[in-house]
Amino acid sequence: MELLWDLPALQSTECLGASLARSCPLDLPGPRLLFLSGELGSGKTTLTSALLATLGVTESVRSPTYALIELYSIQHGAEGSAARHSALAVHVDLYRLRSADELVQLGLRDYLNDETLLIVEWAERAGAELPRPDVWLQLEVAGEGRRCHARAHSVAGQSWLTAMAAQSGAAVAR
Repeated sequence: MELLWDLPALQSTECLGASLARSCPLDLPGPRLLFLSGELGSGKTTLTSALLATLGVTESVRSPTYALIELYSIQHGAEGSAARHSALAVHVDLYRLRSADELVQLGLRDYLNDETLLIVEWAERAGAELPRPDVWLQLEVAGEGRRCHARAHSVAGQSWLTAMAAQSGAAVAR
């Protein structure tokens, strides 16, 4: 499944990030993997910040370009219900990665469990060192705005994008 969103303003990118959070199937077995690609300034960190804020992160979310990895506690499940669970969001930026071999040193495989949302900016730099994502987003500058192409790579990714398409009339299936 592939979807496309036109993001004419910053607020559109933030709305897409919030929609990603609301539709993320964190209750399915396994970690959720979201990969983000796009040139500098295409909106990867803006989208991630909105996604994490919607999942309850109150601290400032910045691109972990120099730290490479940032950890955030998130909440999922029905708000106000006993079924609400804590999980971990692992935000990674591979822009400064010189080779895929360096990725092993980050210990990301330690986070690949049922309670993790792994968000990887510049994921293409990982080579084959990471498992396939559930969803891969390609963000690009389009005139004054942005555009986001989304592709599902797993059953969980299909579920994720199907839920997003139902929420957002801006998505166009291709």
